[in-house]
Order: sequence, then C-alpha cells, then structure tokens
Amino acid sequence: MIKAAILDLYNRTPNLGLKSIMDIIALGFPDIQFKVYDVRAGGEIPDLDYDIYISSGGPGNPMDGDGKWDRAYYQWIDALWNYNLENVDKKKYAFFICHSFQMICHHFEIGKVSKRPEKSFGVFPLVKTISGMDDELFQYLPNPFYVADFREYQVVEPDHNSLDEIGARILAIEHPNNHDFAHQAIMAVRFSPEIYGTQFHPEAFPEGMLKYFAEPDRRTRILEDHGAAVYEEMMFHLRDPIKIQLTHNRMLPGFLSLAENSVNSPLTEAI
Repeated sequence: MIKAAILDLYNRTPNLGLKSIMDIIALGFPDIQFKVYDVRAGGEIPDLDYDIYISSGGPGNPMDGDGKWDRAYYQWIDALWNYNLENVDKKKYAFFICHSFQMICHHFEIGKVSKRPEKSFGVFPLVKTISGMDDELFQYLPNPFYVADFREYQVVEPDHNSLDEIGARILAIEHPNNHDFAHQAIMAVRFSPEIYGTQFHPEAFPEGMLKYFAEPDRRTRILEDHGAAVYEEMMFHLRDPIKIQLTHNRMLPGFLSLAENSVNSPLTEAI
C-alpha cells in the first residue's frame, strides 16, 4: 500500500479544496492510503514515513505564522528535500498548492511573495513557459490553459540564481491579458523531478464549484465583493468542459500516477 499525507493549511476555514483532494485520491487511486494533518490549527506535521505529500491552499498571508507550526513546516520541507538528495533509489513526491506554494517559494527564495494589487477570484488562462511545454504534467494541457485562481498574494520577480541553484523550473505564468499590473505572477514550478507546486488550484472541479458558488448567501457575498461581471464570467468558464475540467482531470491525477509508478518501480543500482 502506498501512503500519502495531506497537509491541511486551511486553518479550519470552510473550503472545497480539501475534500476535492481526498476525492481525487479515494476515487482514482485505490492503492493509495492517505491521512490528513491539521497543520495550522492543530500544529500537526507528518514525518517522512509517507511516499506522497500534498500540501493544500489556505487563507491569509503566507508570511504569517505563530513561530511554531510554520517553523515545523519549513523544517519538514528541508527534511523532505534532503531525503530525496540522499536517496537515489526511492524518492518521495510532493505537491504544493496556493498558500503552500507561496510558502515553499519563499523558503527557497525563488521569488518575491507580496500582496496582489487586487484579489484574484475566478477562472483565468495561464501561459506555459518553454519548460512547461515539455513537462510531464503540463505538456498535454493546451496553451493557454484555464485554472481556478483565488488569492490575495502572489509570487513575482523570479530569482533565477536561486532557481538554478536547486534545479527548479518555472512551468507557467499569468496570461499577459489577465491584468495590467507590473508583474506576471509565477503560477507553477517544478522544484525537482519529484516536487511540484502551483499557485492555482488543480483540485478544483466545475460541478462542485458551480453548486458552491450558486448558494444564495455565497452568491450574494461574491456579487458584493467582486461584482456581477466577475461572477457571471466565472460561472460561464466553469460550464466549459475544456477549461477547468481538463486541468482537474490531468494535473493532480497525473502527479499521483507519476508518483505511484515511481514508488512501485524504484530505481535500483546496476550490479
């Protein structure tokens, strides 16, 4: 049995993301057994006894912590990274989403984490980089491809020296038509052959989002905060089967398949 740890960074805030991650594993990967860790509210951090790790999104400033859970979280990232450096024949895989993505980018100093000029809320196109064109997870997505993007913060101004130092590659950035800000945010990175991160939510699924955002109270809040045009455009994109559904079908399932195949067929040294 392959073991996976889901790191919950939602701080007990109601969300769709955590359930969607669990559903992707439970429904599509019966050989993967998972456990959820309440990182921010419960101070729970997994050990290195797992084959796969998925670290979730979450609310708030990614630079804020209580000095305990965030410190332990960064120590876990370092332990995971060092394990993969020291073990050639059996690697551990990890995927960092949204809030988690911002934290690992900050930790490895590959870009500047800052507050976005305005909140991103909805469905938007992204552009693949040259590295993204050939990447195992991204190569089968169209260019541009569409994602669910809900955030107040961003990673900008990539530090190419830091990227090169750890062998990381930027796979996708914001589409230039998304806004007129000074910078296009980094939206996906492959930190190593085994470790991915995305600013967007690859676990987002249209059916659940359509129901979630159609709830009267939630719809009213969105209209008040973002306006009717933003709401209607988001709902329009969610109904398009070749947008969010395509990303949902290919991103996390592709990562889990990659990890599962590696765990089941570890490299062995030639005799």
